[in-house]
Amino acid sequence: MKVQASLLCLAIASALSVAAAPAEAASPLKSAAVARANSQLAGNTALIRRASSDAFVARDAVVDGNGTEHVRYQRTWKGMPVIGGDFVMHSRNGKVINVSQTLKTDARPTLPARISADQAIVEAGSRFGTWFHGAPTSRTVVYARGASPVLAHEVVFNGIKADQTPTEMHYVVDARSGKVLDQWDSIHTAKPGPGGGNSGACTPAVGLGKSLTEGNVTLDTSLCGSSYRLVDMTRGGGATHNMAMKTVGMGSVFSASSNTWGNNLVTNSQTVAADAHYGIAMTWDYYKTVHGRNGIDGIGTGAVTRVHYGRNYQNAFWSDNCYCMTFGDGDNGATILPLVALDIAGHEMSHGVTSRSAGLVYSGESGGLNEATSDIFGTMVEFYANNSNDPADYVLGEELFTNNADMKKAIRYMFKPSLDNYSQDCYDPATTPTQEVHSNSGIGNHFFYLLAEGAVVPTGFGSGTWANLTPAKLVCNGNTAITGIGRTAADKIWYRALTVYMTSSTNYAGARAATISASTDLYGAASAQTNAVKAAWSAVLVN
Repeated sequence: MKVQASLLCLAIASALSVAAAPAEAASPLKSAAVARANSQLAGNTALIRRASSDAFVARDAVVDGNGTEHVRYQRTWKGMPVIGGDFVMHSRNGKVINVSQTLKTDARPTLPARISADQAIVEAGSRFGTWFHGAPTSRTVVYARGASPVLAHEVVFNGIKADQTPTEMHYVVDARSGKVLDQWDSIHTAKPGPGGGNSGACTPAVGLGKSLTEGNVTLDTSLCGSSYRLVDMTRGGGATHNMAMKTVGMGSVFSASSNTWGNNLVTNSQTVAADAHYGIAMTWDYYKTVHGRNGIDGIGTGAVTRVHYGRNYQNAFWSDNCYCMTFGDGDNGATILPLVALDIAGHEMSHGVTSRSAGLVYSGESGGLNEATSDIFGTMVEFYANNSNDPADYVLGEELFTNNADMKKAIRYMFKPSLDNYSQDCYDPATTPTQEVHSNSGIGNHFFYLLAEGAVVPTGFGSGTWANLTPAKLVCNGNTAITGIGRTAADKIWYRALTVYMTSSTNYAGARAATISASTDLYGAASAQTNAVKAAWSAVLVN
């Protein structure tokens, strides 16, 4: 447990904090479903792996048109959060049908702890380093993402990385051995490595955005006296803020005397604000129209969008702490443009949707599924928007690079993830579980492309082919006979799997099961869609 003295002093001064997970606001329909599910908990102790001193809090509920109810729970034991103990109870007509969960036992850890919260902070601090702000925190938890639940401390450090990315690192330290069992960052970035406003007495207005990547677009804004603001009163009061190259605080909402924003060039600070404001609006509309979801949290709460973050910051990220999306300026086009393209905006807002549904932990395979989910929905937003200035495709971030008609530069490629020289095409039990989340996300992206389009080489890029690809190079098992079911069906299957069947620790095998269940619900167990789901997973070696 080697650490510098300054860190040790802060560790000793820090306080142990334990916070219960809040239950989200619910409609009367959801409230009734939760009440029925609560009454069923006692009669299904074995099914939910219930132990003495377990307690449950309902986080959300989904009610199908046929009356089937899916209630998502967080679990505590003796008042301690159980990481990996969350589950979804599925019931109909007052009877439990099944439970989606990764917890496999009702066993609970041995008490008491041998390692104190302060010692855990020291151990975690030896990994984090000394560049942090504020005092680190620790809470005692049950860590149930491994083979059997263990008593642990969850330590959180906040700071700023060398590349200006904020970081909120979570370290899970075994409370008996002092070993770090897991770690993840709550800041979810667009790419690996370095890298809601108060409307007051305002009225809705419609303005013009002269964006950088999407052409001239319509923006929903607000008129406050004689000043216009980038506050979307039609979508929960979501606001776009100018960070003015700072990395702390929330910046200030864009305001002007004119309701025309930007000049299609980076020389005007409003230009990329127009891109981001438009991208978040399109993402909101996509979720509302396609999936019936009212904003990130499902109850219509608008989020803050921050642009001009840092100096030459070449990334974008979602943060739960500020309930906000943040976009850097890149190097203004020398090698990469500001990261405000439509699919990137959809990607970051979708991290918020994941955090308010399955809550996929940003580590290992669940972290890869978290990233893949954002890539999938960011891509579907691009198809939904149908903007001729940014034709839809299965390439992420291609609009961030100039002179890129052949799309040889991008952040990720869903049809052949390894084209980015980083992502995995196929599941490998020896490497996938420990890969960085932007790498193993390729497997989920690859699955989705094959499910939607089949083993078909995309065309329309330059000469009409891509990197000498053939159908055989698009699959990992030689099965080139896969036929796509179309984007609409694939999109609905993934969303239902995320919101109804996945939990915080779902891995790729669990994602296969979740999407099969989702497709069965939507189209039937023997349908062409469900058979295609199975074939597409097998094609990326998730069997």
